Amino acid sequence: MEVSRRLFVTAAAALAASSGTSLARASSATTSASASASAASASAASAEEPWYRIPVSPDDTAEELVSKASQVRPTERQIAWQALERTAFLHFGVNTFTGLEWGTGDEDPDVFQPVGLDTDQWARALRDGGFKLAILTVKHHDGFVLYRSRYTNHSVASSSWQGGQGDVLRSFADSMRRHGIKVGVYISPADENQYLHGVYANGSARSERTIPTPVPGDDRPDGPTFRLPATDYGAHMLDQLYEVLTEYGPVDEVWFDGAQGRIPPDQVETYDWDSWYMLIRTLVPDATVAVSGPDVRWVGNEGGFARENEWSVVPVQEKDNGRMDFALSYDAPDMGGRDALVAARPVADYLQWWPAEADVSIRDGWFYHADQQPKSVQQLTDIYFGSVGRNAVLLLNIPPDEQGLLPAADVTRLREFRERIDRELPEDLAGGARGTTSPGTITVDLGRAREVNRIRLAEDIRHGQQVESFVVEAQPGAGGAWARVAEAGTLGASRILLLPTPVRARHWRVRVTQSRQPPHLTQFALYRSRL
Repeated sequence: MEVSRRLFVTAAAALAASSGTSLARASSATTSASASASAASASAASAEEPWYRIPVSPDDTAEELVSKASQVRPTERQIAWQALERTAFLHFGVNTFTGLEWGTGDEDPDVFQPVGLDTDQWARALRDGGFKLAILTVKHHDGFVLYRSRYTNHSVASSSWQGGQGDVLRSFADSMRRHGIKVGVYISPADENQYLHGVYANGSARSERTIPTPVPGDDRPDGPTFRLPATDYGAHMLDQLYEVLTEYGPVDEVWFDGAQGRIPPDQVETYDWDSWYMLIRTLVPDATVAVSGPDVRWVGNEGGFARENEWSVVPVQEKDNGRMDFALSYDAPDMGGRDALVAARPVADYLQWWPAEADVSIRDGWFYHADQQPKSVQQLTDIYFGSVGRNAVLLLNIPPDEQGLLPAADVTRLREFRERIDRELPEDLAGGARGTTSPGTITVDLGRAREVNRIRLAEDIRHGQQVESFVVEAQPGAGGAWARVAEAGTLGASRILLLPTPVRARHWRVRVTQSRQPPHLTQFALYRSRL
């Protein structure tokens, strides 16, 4: 995964903003999507979620760009996703047994032997670590899938594990829901196995395909069918998406990267993003589609750290098959500030609500390797403050081992990590305090002087992201002068400030010094860490 995302930067499709409520979902219904599907769906999206994305022009002035950015609003699914804060990744598959990070596609499925598989153990560990959603690698770049698919033999059904009747996805989904954790699926667009079978990157043209593709002896009950434009491989992906999204209960997130298979330079598979998103939006309209998706973007590194000032409203450009891409470099130091909006003006098509996900593995690799150890509690704590504390959502990978268990050291580290964050941000001292508000300012009276060294703030992102700079001030004595104790740029859904030394004061205030529209502050929390 890490190689693919460094080399192939992709995002999402215009039609994907649509909630899909206008598409038929009744049993045996047929949805037709022709070459004009993108335009039609974009129109539907505009009608249903008008502020999710706003067009821009090279002729827009700097002031007009800032004004447009101030009007962009998140969808309900994006608001719910941002509130998760801590999400988990579980890289598991044939690579777990071969020691590779990127498989070859010609693995013997019988190598997959997780004889001690216990997905309830996964769920307990994630719950105890404070995670609210978990994403399973249902298919990585090798093409091996963790359920019994009708459309490939490179799957658990071809392994002697559990007599070919094993289904990791079923076990995973049931366990997560049983423990109150939302379910996410990662289905890699790249597929080394399908390349070896002449399907992936075979040069086939897009044409209308019936999804799901009929197969002999199919015992599925009647369900919705679709006519969608796709290549041979695009149809294969649609079939697998259909299986996963109709047979494993409600899915809360679908996660794609933009990997291309390791194929000759004169070959390429142009992904059918528009059709994939149409299918997802119809079958699971509330699911977030990330990272090569319209709802969530990659932060730009795999260290788990967001930018010091992370904007959720960023300039994007539209590419083939409705794909949205970064207008600026994926690792640009400023993705949505005033200078960034101007820098992207020549190539940007839209300003879009596209919040950042910060991914990182608890170990050096994404798959389990016995010679690696988990990161320290301090490292994970720094990552938390550098992601959740900077308006991003943390995606932490914890890879199961060959037995099908999360390693004991990792389970312990997850619990220690949650306990550390609980000590870093204990009871909010301002929770029951008297407060006053005025435009762009919140003032609180703690009742008596208290020591503070952690400050958490947030905007109500239903009104967009508006704050460009702010200060936090304290008044040590009654009627005394206000002293500046911290200052920063953006807020967004979550901003956490760490004071190098505790400050003792009774009266505290946050004051916005620059914003695009009048700000809506929804949180001003004060803490004294218990370290």
